[in-house]
Amino acid sequence: MFARGPLAALRKAAQGAQRSFTSQAAGARSSAHTALLGASVATAAAAGGALYYLEKNSAHANMEAEGLHPPNYPFPQKKLLGTFDHASIRRGFQVFKEVCAACHSMDLVYWRNLVDVAYTEEEVRVMAEEYQYTDGPDDKGNMFERPGKLTDPIPRPYPNEEAARAANAGALPPDLSLITKARHGGVDYIYALLTGYCDPPAGVEVREGLNYNPYFPGGKIAMAQNIFDGVVEFEDGTPNTASQITKDVVTFLNWAAEPELDDRKKMGLKAVLLFSVLTAVSLWIKRNRWQTLKTRKVAFNPPKSWENKPPRKH
Repeated sequence: MFARGPLAALRKAAQGAQRSFTSQAAGARSSAHTALLGASVATAAAAGGALYYLEKNSAHANMEAEGLHPPNYPFPQKKLLGTFDHASIRRGFQVFKEVCAACHSMDLVYWRNLVDVAYTEEEVRVMAEEYQYTDGPDDKGNMFERPGKLTDPIPRPYPNEEAARAANAGALPPDLSLITKARHGGVDYIYALLTGYCDPPAGVEVREGLNYNPYFPGGKIAMAQNIFDGVVEFEDGTPNTASQITKDVVTFLNWAAEPELDDRKKMGLKAVLLFSVLTAVSLWIKRNRWQTLKTRKVAFNPPKSWENKPPRKH
């Protein structure tokens, strides 16, 4: 197809140069892509590290107004693949029922939510029947009292907000259903608050009816310290120290706020593994299908009749 002589040699040289240039350009593009990818990964890692540091070491601008920042406690459910300690949830519900339920409500938690999480269905049914619920009306239009059922919510200590304030010197005990998600610091804050009661420092005055706690915003809290060594006797024989009791009740409150945590992490792990495999397969298919297009060269070979044709005059 190619003519012999100097013109053919010139064409071969041009084609060789073109192939060399194409390979060099491909190498340069590959190096540029590699450098860009490395820079992107480094930037993402730096940003993630900065966010992690700020999350774990954040400090308030005004500690007196916003409270002391809680330490980072090693709750197992806080780890990337950590799950709830369900024995701790069971003990924590016992602490809530015997200590916290005298003032605090859990309107979003029903008896049925405890089944197969901390208790069996029969155990929960027996606990629910210990309480009386107002139901009705009956056939005569009257309300009546009946034992609790699995579909009933955890009973409230006060019938309404006004009664709660009247029994607590004007302070309203918050509902604990979502307390670990409603407070900055989550479980760390609740644990630090329950174990952080101490005498006020010199120069700090606490009026009657309030208690000093550096983790509470302002440092003065209406709730008195209620958790001490031996305040609860665990049925499984776990040591009933104040720290253990607090850890268990905080774990229960964390489960109440995030009952889907175990399933969410399990599904997330499955999704990460699945998409990792799909990503690897997608990259292989893309490379396999596009490598012919990425490495091709375009060459123009004029017909022989053009070789001796005089140039066109303009």
